[in-house]
Amino acid sequence: MKTLPHTRSCFVCGSQNPTGMRLRFTVDEEGVHTTFTPCADHVGFSRTIHGGILATVLDEIMAWACIAQGKQLAYCAEMTTRFLNVVRPGEEVFATAKIVENKRDKLFLAVSELKTKDGKVLVTATGKYLAIRGEALEEMKSDLVADSGDIVL
Repeated sequence: MKTLPHTRSCFVCGSQNPTGMRLRFTVDEEGVHTTFTPCADHVGFSRTIHGGILATVLDEIMAWACIAQGKQLAYCAEMTTRFLNVVRPGEEVFATAKIVENKRDKLFLAVSELKTKDGKVLVTATGKYLAIRGEALEEMKSDLVADSGDIVL
């Protein structure tokens, strides 16, 4: 597996976001991967991780799939999320995503899921991602950080 770059500012992957999750992503032939352990700060209802946090992680990993597999930075245009099981604070979870369709490097269809270490599916999501162009693309690129050994985009 190869490690992907990250950003400075992003809530999910930003290395300089003081309230962020600071997740890092890897990629292989099957797609993009990350692992995280939600904490008490991520709770919605008592001892249940907020669905918005889980959806945010799946949105982020699908966007990184567009970068890693589609070679395009992309914004989410539409996302459908299915919450199948509860996620608890302190429970390590594994997220994966991949591009299932690339429509002329303009629109990407992605799938993702969040699982336990024993493979129990917790949350699934699908998304449509639009390639970022022009001035917005240059701004996004300027926020990327590649550590030693990261894939260069």
